[in-house]
Amino acid sequence: MTLDKETIQNLRQDYKSATLSEKDVEANPVSQFSKWFAEAMASQIYEPNVMTLATATADGKPSARVMLLKGFDERGFVFYTNYLSRKGQEITKNAQAAMVFFWQELERQVRIEGTLEKLNEKDSEAYFHSRPRKSQIGAVASPQSREIDNKEFLLNNLTLLEEKYKDGAEVAKPPHWGGYVVKPTFIEFWQGGSGRLHDRIAYKLVDNNWKIVRLAP
Repeated sequence: MTLDKETIQNLRQDYKSATLSEKDVEANPVSQFSKWFAEAMASQIYEPNVMTLATATADGKPSARVMLLKGFDERGFVFYTNYLSRKGQEITKNAQAAMVFFWQELERQVRIEGTLEKLNEKDSEAYFHSRPRKSQIGAVASPQSREIDNKEFLLNNLTLLEEKYKDGAEVAKPPHWGGYVVKPTFIEFWQGGSGRLHDRIAYKLVDNNWKIVRLAP
């Protein structure tokens, strides 16, 4: 199929499934996120914890990638990675991030902005060892984001590590691997609306208190 400019321009969807009002939302955005996340899970959306994480260099050059949320509470929103990866190096120099969840089946998205902190080592260690063993070994085998000559480099690393841990010994978590928590300063809940009149309810952190506002679509 040949895609022309007009074909792409005419791709659109009219959202009609629900509305969102200021009176409908929780006073705390994490509670509201918990409510929507539970509804996403109940709707059996495929991997509802899929998100886009955006980071930036010290001079503001952005990069983004799709990842998995691995927890959230009043502290913020948690994900895990290699601290030496591109995102890890960017975070070291610019501890600001943005996250986006899009639940197409519910015609909803959530945007989160905030500052990043490393998760404590105890929690990172516990999560690392809760992962499937193959994932643990894979995290050790891969120098994430570095240029490598070929895939055989990874496969050779994997073979050596599988041999090392073949007796069932605990896989050692690399010191450069662990979690981050995004501590939110802004969270927006977006509900698709008909005729492009989407509902956008945002929470802004002002003097350590959450202020709820409506944004124009």
